[in-house]
Amino acid sequence: MSTAKRIVFIGAAGEMCRVAIQRFAEAVEGADWKLELYDIRPEVLDDLVELLPSGSVSVGSFDLFDGVALTSAIEGAALVVLGAGPYIRTAEPVRAACIDNKVAYLDLDDDEASTRAALVLDAAARAAEVPIFVGCGASPGLTNVMAVDAARDMDSVDRIDVCWVTGDEGAVPFGRAVLDHAIRGFAGQCQTWEHGRPATHQTFVETDVFALGDSFGAAYRLYECAHPEAVTMPRRWPQADRIRVLGAIDPPPVNGVMRGVALAVQSGQISMDQAIDFVNDVMTDKTGSPAVWRHALSGLWGMIRRREIGAGEVLKYLAAAALRKHPDYRGITYVRVTGKRNGEQVVSIRRVPVSGPGTNLASMAAATGAATAAFMVLALEEIGQRSGVLAPEDWANPEKFYEVLARVGHAQLPAIIESVVVRAPQ
Repeated sequence: MSTAKRIVFIGAAGEMCRVAIQRFAEAVEGADWKLELYDIRPEVLDDLVELLPSGSVSVGSFDLFDGVALTSAIEGAALVVLGAGPYIRTAEPVRAACIDNKVAYLDLDDDEASTRAALVLDAAARAAEVPIFVGCGASPGLTNVMAVDAARDMDSVDRIDVCWVTGDEGAVPFGRAVLDHAIRGFAGQCQTWEHGRPATHQTFVETDVFALGDSFGAAYRLYECAHPEAVTMPRRWPQADRIRVLGAIDPPPVNGVMRGVALAVQSGQISMDQAIDFVNDVMTDKTGSPAVWRHALSGLWGMIRRREIGAGEVLKYLAAAALRKHPDYRGITYVRVTGKRNGEQVVSIRRVPVSGPGTNLASMAAATGAATAAFMVLALEEIGQRSGVLAPEDWANPEKFYEVLARVGHAQLPAIIESVVVRAPQ
Protein backbone atom coordinates (compact mmCIF):
# COMPACT_ATOMS: atom_id res chain seq x y z
CA MET A 1 0.00 0.00 0.00
CA SER A 2 1.08 3.60 -0.55
CA THR A 3 2.58 5.09 2.61
CA ALA A 4 1.17 8.49 1.66
CA LYS A 5 -2.33 7.19 2.40
CA ARG A 6 -1.60 6.05 5.95
CA ILE A 7 -2.91 7.77 9.06
CA VAL A 8 -1.56 6.56 12.40
CA PHE A 9 -3.66 6.97 15.55
CA ILE A 10 -1.90 6.59 18.91
CA GLY A 11 -4.28 6.12 21.83
CA ALA A 12 -7.08 5.04 19.51
CA ALA A 13 -9.21 3.45 22.26
CA GLY A 14 -9.88 6.71 24.07
CA GLU A 15 -13.51 7.81 23.74
CA MET A 16 -12.71 11.09 21.98
CA CYS A 17 -10.26 9.45 19.61
CA ARG A 18 -12.76 6.67 18.80
CA VAL A 19 -15.34 9.27 17.76
CA ALA A 20 -12.74 11.13 15.70
CA ILE A 21 -11.72 7.95 13.87
CA GLN A 22 -15.28 6.97 13.04
CA ARG A 23 -16.35 10.45 11.95
CA PHE A 24 -13.20 10.92 9.85
CA ALA A 25 -13.71 7.57 8.12
CA GLU A 26 -17.25 8.59 7.22
CA ALA A 27 -16.07 11.96 5.90
CA VAL A 28 -13.44 10.48 3.55
CA GLU A 29 -15.32 7.32 2.55
CA GLY A 30 -14.04 6.09 -0.79
CA ALA A 31 -10.75 7.99 -0.55
CA ASP A 32 -8.72 4.84 0.18
CA TRP A 33 -7.14 6.02 3.42
CA LYS A 34 -5.47 3.32 5.53
CA LEU A 35 -6.12 3.79 9.23
CA GLU A 36 -3.62 2.27 11.67
CA LEU A 37 -5.02 2.14 15.19
CA TYR A 38 -2.58 1.74 18.08
CA ASP A 39 -3.39 1.45 21.76
CA ILE A 40 -2.02 -0.25 24.87
CA ARG A 41 -5.37 -2.11 24.88
CA PRO A 42 -5.78 -3.14 21.24
CA GLU A 43 -8.39 -5.76 22.14
CA VAL A 44 -10.94 -3.07 23.05
CA LEU A 45 -10.84 -1.71 19.49
CA ASP A 46 -12.67 -4.69 17.95
CA ASP A 47 -16.09 -3.04 18.10
CA LEU A 48 -14.74 0.15 16.48
CA VAL A 49 -13.09 -1.80 13.66
CA GLU A 50 -16.45 -3.36 12.83
CA LEU A 51 -17.85 0.12 12.18
CA LEU A 52 -15.09 1.09 9.75
CA PRO A 53 -14.74 0.22 6.04
CA SER A 54 -13.56 -3.33 5.58
CA GLY A 55 -9.91 -3.68 4.69
CA SER A 56 -9.05 -0.08 5.62
CA VAL A 57 -8.00 -0.67 9.22
CA SER A 58 -5.19 -2.37 11.10
CA VAL A 59 -4.83 -2.62 14.88
CA GLY A 60 -1.70 -2.91 16.96
CA SER A 61 0.15 -1.91 20.09
CA PHE A 62 3.55 -0.47 20.95
CA ASP A 63 5.26 1.51 23.68
CA LEU A 64 5.35 5.14 22.54
CA PHE A 65 8.33 5.73 24.85
CA ASP A 66 10.29 3.14 22.83
CA GLY A 67 11.91 5.30 20.16
CA VAL A 68 12.57 2.44 17.76
CA ALA A 69 9.00 1.13 17.99
CA LEU A 70 7.57 4.64 17.65
CA THR A 71 9.64 5.38 14.55
CA SER A 72 8.65 2.07 13.00
CA ALA A 73 4.95 2.84 13.52
CA ILE A 74 4.94 6.39 12.14
CA GLU A 75 7.61 6.35 9.44
CA GLY A 76 6.17 7.27 6.05
CA ALA A 77 2.68 8.09 7.33
CA ALA A 78 0.75 11.05 6.00
CA LEU A 79 -0.43 12.08 9.46
CA VAL A 80 -0.01 10.98 13.07
CA VAL A 81 -2.90 11.69 15.45
CA LEU A 82 -2.10 11.55 19.17
CA GLY A 83 -5.06 10.76 21.39
CA ALA A 84 -3.15 9.21 24.30
CA GLY A 85 -2.82 11.16 27.51
CA PRO A 86 -1.67 12.61 29.75
CA TYR A 87 -0.18 14.88 27.09
CA ILE A 88 2.41 16.33 29.43
CA ARG A 89 4.04 12.87 29.23
CA THR A 90 3.02 11.49 25.85
CA ALA A 91 3.24 14.44 23.48
CA GLU A 92 6.96 15.20 23.70
CA PRO A 93 8.31 11.89 22.31
CA VAL A 94 5.67 11.69 19.56
CA ARG A 95 6.14 15.29 18.42
CA ALA A 96 9.91 14.85 18.37
CA ALA A 97 9.65 11.63 16.36
CA CYS A 98 7.31 13.27 13.85
CA ILE A 99 9.73 16.16 13.32
CA ASP A 100 12.69 13.79 13.00
CA ASN A 101 10.82 11.63 10.46
CA LYS A 102 9.17 14.57 8.64
CA VAL A 103 5.64 13.32 9.38
CA ALA A 104 2.71 15.68 9.99
CA TYR A 105 1.30 15.58 13.53
CA LEU A 106 -2.08 16.47 15.09
CA ASP A 107 -3.31 16.15 18.67
CA LEU A 108 -6.25 16.78 21.00
CA ASP A 109 -3.96 18.28 23.65
CA ASP A 110 -5.76 20.39 26.27
CA ASP A 111 -2.80 20.63 28.64
CA GLU A 112 -1.38 24.10 29.12
CA ALA A 113 2.18 23.03 30.00
CA SER A 114 2.34 20.57 27.13
CA THR A 115 1.22 23.29 24.72
CA ARG A 116 3.93 25.66 25.95
CA ALA A 117 6.46 22.88 25.35
CA ALA A 118 5.11 22.40 21.83
CA LEU A 119 5.60 26.06 20.90
CA VAL A 120 9.32 25.70 21.66
CA LEU A 121 9.53 23.23 18.75
CA ASP A 122 8.35 25.74 16.15
CA ALA A 123 11.78 26.45 14.66
CA ALA A 124 12.66 22.75 14.45
CA ALA A 125 9.33 21.94 12.78
CA ARG A 126 9.83 24.75 10.26
CA ALA A 127 13.34 23.56 9.49
CA ALA A 128 11.99 20.05 8.89
CA GLU A 129 9.08 21.52 6.86
CA VAL A 130 6.63 19.61 9.07
CA PRO A 131 3.28 20.89 10.40
CA ILE A 132 2.61 20.21 14.08
CA PHE A 133 -1.12 20.87 14.58
CA VAL A 134 -1.83 21.23 18.32
CA GLY A 135 -5.04 21.64 20.30
CA CYS A 136 -7.41 20.23 17.70
CA GLY A 137 -10.44 19.30 19.79
CA ALA A 138 -13.41 21.23 21.15
CA SER A 139 -11.55 23.35 23.73
CA PRO A 140 -8.95 24.07 22.58
CA GLY A 141 -9.79 23.71 18.92
CA LEU A 142 -13.32 24.76 18.05
CA THR A 143 -13.01 27.59 20.59
CA ASN A 144 -9.95 28.97 18.77
CA VAL A 145 -11.79 28.98 15.46
CA MET A 146 -14.80 30.67 17.10
CA ALA A 147 -12.48 33.39 18.43
CA VAL A 148 -11.04 34.01 14.96
CA ASP A 149 -14.56 34.21 13.56
CA ALA A 150 -15.80 36.61 16.25
CA ALA A 151 -12.70 38.82 16.04
CA ARG A 152 -13.44 39.52 12.38
CA ASP A 153 -16.47 41.56 13.51
CA MET A 154 -14.24 44.30 14.91
CA ASP A 155 -11.26 46.44 14.02
CA SER A 156 -9.33 45.68 17.21
CA VAL A 157 -9.62 43.07 19.96
CA ASP A 158 -9.59 44.11 23.61
CA ARG A 159 -10.69 40.94 25.39
CA ILE A 160 -11.39 37.27 24.70
CA ASP A 161 -13.32 35.04 27.11
CA VAL A 162 -13.28 31.37 26.15
CA CYS A 163 -15.95 29.42 28.04
CA TRP A 164 -16.84 25.75 28.26
CA VAL A 165 -19.22 23.63 30.31
CA THR A 166 -19.31 19.86 30.30
CA GLY A 167 -21.96 17.85 32.08
CA ASP A 168 -22.83 14.63 33.86
CA GLU A 169 -22.78 11.70 31.43
CA GLY A 170 -24.29 9.16 33.81
CA ALA A 171 -22.59 6.30 35.62
CA VAL A 172 -19.67 6.13 33.20
CA PRO A 173 -16.06 5.68 34.43
CA PHE A 174 -13.31 7.85 33.00
CA GLY A 175 -9.75 6.80 32.35
CA ARG A 176 -7.21 7.49 35.07
CA ALA A 177 -5.17 9.75 32.79
CA VAL A 178 -8.25 11.87 32.09
CA LEU A 179 -9.10 12.21 35.78
CA ASP A 180 -5.48 12.93 36.72
CA HIS A 181 -5.52 15.84 34.27
CA ALA A 182 -8.94 17.04 35.47
CA ILE A 183 -8.05 16.98 39.16
CA ARG A 184 -4.81 18.88 38.59
CA GLY A 185 -6.80 21.48 36.71
CA PHE A 186 -8.91 22.33 39.76
CA ALA A 187 -5.97 23.34 41.95
CA GLY A 188 -2.72 24.79 40.73
CA GLN A 189 -1.43 27.54 38.51
CA CYS A 190 -2.75 28.66 35.16
CA GLN A 191 -1.34 31.03 32.59
CA THR A 192 -3.54 33.89 31.53
CA TRP A 193 -3.06 37.03 29.44
CA GLU A 194 -3.62 40.12 31.55
CA HIS A 195 -2.95 43.80 30.73
CA GLY A 196 -1.26 42.77 27.51
CA ARG A 197 1.27 40.34 29.01
CA PRO A 198 1.44 36.78 30.42
CA ALA A 199 0.40 36.36 34.05
CA THR A 200 0.04 33.46 36.44
CA HIS A 201 -3.16 32.87 38.41
CA GLN A 202 -4.46 30.12 40.65
CA THR A 203 -7.05 27.96 38.91
CA PHE A 204 -10.70 28.07 39.93
CA VAL A 205 -10.22 31.22 42.01
CA GLU A 206 -11.24 33.92 39.54
CA THR A 207 -14.87 33.49 38.58
CA ASP A 208 -17.38 35.18 36.29
CA VAL A 209 -21.01 34.86 35.25
CA PHE A 210 -22.15 34.71 31.64
CA ALA A 211 -25.47 34.59 29.81
CA LEU A 212 -24.80 31.27 28.07
CA GLY A 213 -28.42 30.86 26.96
CA ASP A 214 -30.59 27.79 26.44
CA SER A 215 -30.98 25.76 29.64
CA PHE A 216 -27.96 27.52 31.19
CA GLY A 217 -29.92 30.75 31.39
CA ALA A 218 -28.76 34.34 31.77
CA ALA A 219 -26.37 33.89 34.69
CA TYR A 220 -24.18 30.78 34.73
CA ARG A 221 -21.00 30.77 36.83
CA LEU A 222 -17.66 29.65 35.41
CA TYR A 223 -14.13 29.50 36.81
CA GLU A 224 -10.74 30.40 35.37
CA CYS A 225 -8.83 27.28 34.44
CA ALA A 226 -5.57 26.15 32.87
CA HIS A 227 -6.21 25.73 29.16
CA PRO A 228 -4.06 26.23 26.06
CA GLU A 229 -6.13 29.01 24.48
CA ALA A 230 -4.63 31.53 26.90
CA VAL A 231 -1.16 30.32 25.82
CA THR A 232 -1.57 30.36 22.03
CA MET A 233 -4.09 33.14 21.34
CA PRO A 234 -1.86 36.03 22.51
CA ARG A 235 0.41 35.25 19.56
CA ARG A 236 -2.51 36.16 17.27
CA TRP A 237 -3.84 39.07 19.36
CA PRO A 238 -0.87 40.46 21.33
CA GLN A 239 -2.58 43.83 21.68
CA ALA A 240 -5.49 42.32 23.65
CA ASP A 241 -5.77 43.45 27.25
CA ARG A 242 -7.18 40.16 28.48
CA ILE A 243 -7.41 36.56 27.20
CA ARG A 244 -8.63 33.90 29.61
CA VAL A 245 -10.36 30.52 29.71
CA LEU A 246 -13.23 29.77 32.08
CA GLY A 247 -14.86 26.39 32.55
CA ALA A 248 -17.27 24.48 34.73
CA ILE A 249 -18.71 21.05 35.27
CA ASP A 250 -22.48 20.74 35.38
CA PRO A 251 -24.31 20.48 37.74
CA PRO A 252 -22.53 23.33 39.57
CA PRO A 253 -21.94 21.55 42.92
CA VAL A 254 -19.56 19.14 41.16
CA ASN A 255 -17.08 22.02 40.87
CA GLY A 256 -16.97 22.26 44.66
CA VAL A 257 -16.40 18.52 45.00
CA MET A 258 -13.56 18.58 42.48
CA ARG A 259 -12.03 21.72 43.95
CA GLY A 260 -12.01 20.28 47.47
CA VAL A 261 -10.45 17.01 46.34
CA ALA A 262 -7.86 18.79 44.18
CA LEU A 263 -6.81 21.10 47.01
CA ALA A 264 -6.34 18.04 49.25
CA VAL A 265 -4.02 16.50 46.63
CA GLN A 266 -2.14 19.76 46.23
CA SER A 267 -1.57 20.06 49.98
CA GLY A 268 -0.47 16.42 50.31
CA GLN A 269 -3.42 15.37 52.46
CA ILE A 270 -4.42 12.64 50.00
CA SER A 271 -2.64 11.01 47.08
CA MET A 272 -3.61 11.43 43.44
CA ASP A 273 -4.55 7.74 43.33
CA GLN A 274 -6.94 8.26 46.26
CA ALA A 275 -8.45 11.27 44.49
CA ILE A 276 -8.91 9.42 41.19
CA ASP A 277 -10.48 6.42 42.94
CA PHE A 278 -12.88 8.71 44.80
CA VAL A 279 -13.98 10.67 41.73
CA ASN A 280 -14.49 7.47 39.74
CA ASP A 281 -16.53 6.01 42.63
CA VAL A 282 -18.77 9.06 42.85
CA MET A 283 -19.22 9.18 39.07
CA THR A 284 -20.22 5.51 38.93
CA ASP A 285 -22.71 5.63 41.82
CA LYS A 286 -20.44 4.15 44.47
CA THR A 287 -20.11 5.56 47.95
CA GLY A 288 -16.56 6.83 47.80
CA SER A 289 -14.04 7.03 50.61
CA PRO A 290 -15.35 8.83 53.75
CA ALA A 291 -11.86 10.23 54.27
CA VAL A 292 -11.94 11.90 50.85
CA TRP A 293 -15.57 12.98 51.23
CA ARG A 294 -14.37 15.23 54.04
CA HIS A 295 -12.35 17.22 51.49
CA ALA A 296 -15.12 17.17 48.90
CA LEU A 297 -17.59 18.61 51.43
CA SER A 298 -15.04 21.27 52.32
CA GLY A 299 -15.02 22.31 48.67
CA LEU A 300 -18.83 22.49 48.63
CA TRP A 301 -18.83 24.58 51.80
CA GLY A 302 -16.35 26.94 50.16
CA MET A 303 -18.78 27.53 47.28
CA ILE A 304 -21.60 28.27 49.74
CA ARG A 305 -19.42 30.56 51.84
CA ARG A 306 -18.39 32.56 48.77
CA ARG A 307 -22.03 32.72 47.67
CA GLU A 308 -21.28 31.00 44.40
CA ILE A 309 -24.06 28.54 45.10
CA GLY A 310 -26.93 28.16 47.55
CA ALA A 311 -27.12 25.56 50.31
CA GLY A 312 -30.37 24.25 48.82
CA GLU A 313 -28.69 23.43 45.50
CA VAL A 314 -25.92 21.57 47.33
CA LEU A 315 -28.42 19.53 49.36
CA LYS A 316 -30.37 18.73 46.20
CA TYR A 317 -27.17 17.50 44.52
CA LEU A 318 -26.16 15.34 47.51
CA ALA A 319 -29.65 13.82 47.72
CA ALA A 320 -29.63 12.97 44.00
CA ALA A 321 -26.16 11.42 44.36
CA ALA A 322 -27.36 9.29 47.28
CA LEU A 323 -30.27 8.08 45.15
CA ARG A 324 -27.95 7.50 42.16
CA LYS A 325 -29.90 9.95 40.01
CA HIS A 326 -28.10 11.75 37.21
CA PRO A 327 -29.26 14.93 35.49
CA ASP A 328 -29.48 15.16 31.72
CA TYR A 329 -26.17 16.00 30.11
CA ARG A 330 -25.62 19.69 29.39
CA GLY A 331 -22.62 21.10 27.63
CA ILE A 332 -21.77 24.28 25.78
CA THR A 333 -18.90 26.02 24.05
CA TYR A 334 -19.06 29.81 24.17
CA VAL A 335 -16.57 32.47 23.06
CA ARG A 336 -17.04 36.17 23.79
CA VAL A 337 -14.80 38.73 22.06
CA THR A 338 -14.89 42.39 23.05
CA GLY A 339 -13.30 45.06 20.88
CA LYS A 340 -13.82 48.19 18.84
CA ARG A 341 -15.50 48.70 15.49
CA ASN A 342 -15.71 52.13 13.93
CA GLY A 343 -14.65 53.61 17.24
CA GLU A 344 -17.45 51.93 19.24
CA GLN A 345 -17.01 49.05 21.65
CA VAL A 346 -18.83 45.90 20.55
CA VAL A 347 -19.20 42.34 21.78
CA SER A 348 -19.21 39.44 19.35
CA ILE A 349 -20.29 36.01 20.60
CA ARG A 350 -20.01 32.58 19.05
CA ARG A 351 -21.72 29.65 20.75
CA VAL A 352 -22.69 26.07 20.07
CA PRO A 353 -26.43 26.40 20.65
CA VAL A 354 -27.55 22.79 20.93
CA SER A 355 -26.26 19.91 23.04
CA GLY A 356 -27.51 17.14 25.24
CA PRO A 357 -29.95 14.21 24.85
CA GLY A 358 -31.41 13.79 21.40
CA THR A 359 -28.70 15.87 19.71
CA ASN A 360 -25.53 14.90 17.91
CA LEU A 361 -23.42 16.53 20.62
CA ALA A 362 -24.72 14.39 23.46
CA SER A 363 -21.40 14.01 25.27
CA MET A 364 -17.96 15.59 25.67
CA ALA A 365 -16.50 12.78 23.55
CA ALA A 366 -18.96 13.43 20.72
CA ALA A 367 -18.25 17.17 20.67
CA THR A 368 -14.47 16.78 20.89
CA GLY A 369 -14.21 13.81 18.52
CA ALA A 370 -16.31 15.49 15.84
CA ALA A 371 -14.15 18.62 16.05
CA THR A 372 -10.98 16.54 15.78
CA ALA A 373 -12.31 14.74 12.71
CA ALA A 374 -13.05 18.11 11.08
CA PHE A 375 -9.55 19.36 11.86
CA MET A 376 -8.09 16.18 10.35
CA VAL A 377 -9.99 16.69 7.10
CA LEU A 378 -8.68 20.25 6.81
CA ALA A 379 -5.16 19.42 8.03
CA LEU A 380 -4.65 16.88 5.25
CA GLU A 381 -5.24 19.70 2.77
CA GLU A 382 -2.59 21.82 4.49
CA ILE A 383 0.24 19.27 4.51
CA GLY A 384 2.96 20.52 2.20
CA GLN A 385 1.61 24.06 2.46
CA ARG A 386 2.41 24.82 6.11
CA SER A 387 5.08 24.00 8.65
CA GLY A 388 5.86 24.83 12.26
CA VAL A 389 3.80 24.48 15.42
CA LEU A 390 0.27 25.58 14.58
CA ALA A 391 -2.66 26.23 16.91
CA PRO A 392 -6.09 26.30 15.22
CA GLU A 393 -6.22 30.12 15.10
CA ASP A 394 -3.05 30.01 12.99
CA TRP A 395 -4.46 28.01 10.10
CA ALA A 396 -8.11 26.89 10.23
CA ASN A 397 -10.55 28.94 8.12
CA PRO A 398 -13.80 29.37 10.09
CA GLU A 399 -16.21 28.90 7.17
CA LYS A 400 -14.48 25.77 5.92
CA PHE A 401 -14.19 24.39 9.43
CA TYR A 402 -17.86 24.96 10.31
CA GLU A 403 -18.96 23.29 7.07
CA VAL A 404 -16.85 20.20 7.70
CA LEU A 405 -17.83 20.11 11.39
CA ALA A 406 -21.51 20.11 10.48
CA ARG A 407 -20.87 17.23 8.10
CA VAL A 408 -18.86 15.04 10.49
CA GLY A 409 -21.08 16.03 13.41
CA HIS A 410 -24.22 14.86 11.58
CA ALA A 411 -25.84 18.24 12.22
CA GLN A 412 -27.24 21.22 10.35
CA LEU A 413 -24.96 24.24 10.38
CA PRO A 414 -27.26 26.32 12.67
CA ALA A 415 -26.88 23.60 15.29
CA ILE A 416 -23.10 23.90 15.06
CA ILE A 417 -22.55 27.62 15.47
CA GLU A 418 -24.59 30.69 16.36
CA SER A 419 -23.40 34.27 16.04
CA VAL A 420 -24.49 37.21 18.16
CA VAL A 421 -23.11 40.75 17.82
CA VAL A 422 -24.25 43.41 20.27
CA ARG A 423 -23.15 46.86 21.36
CA ALA A 424 -21.12 46.59 24.53
CA PRO A 425 -22.69 48.00 27.70
CA GLN A 426 -21.43 51.46 28.57
